[in-house]
Amino acid sequence: QVQLVESGGGLVQAGGSLRLSCAASGIIFSSSTMGWYRQPPGKQREFVAQITSGGSTGYVEAVKGRFTISRDNAKSTVYMQMNSLKPEDTAVYFCRAVYNGHRYWGQGTQVTVSS
Repeated sequence: QVQLVESGGGLVQAGGSLRLSCAASGIIFSSSTMGWYRQPPGKQREFVAQITSGGSTGYVEAVKGRFTISRDNAKSTVYMQMNSLKPEDTAVYFCRAVYNGHRYWGQGTQVTVSS
């Protein structure tokens, strides 16, 4: 059974930082592409960042230079360091794993940025 468990969300003031974590089990983590998505209030889920099994990263333009995705294969965990947070970053953040042609999602963690 595949499980993705996010943590690290919370309430922060604009300009602050948070680090999200997503611990994976039930997959060969080192062979998986891991990503972060977010769903702002009243909007659709959108891509934020991803990191491949080889360590290549990609970001949506809105977070480039502020967010950094990384992975620790020994811990089967993907992280996203979020700096210089803005109110428009407020959303539920979801972890996604792509493994063996299948996509798996975590339950999400709320990030709220106050102005």
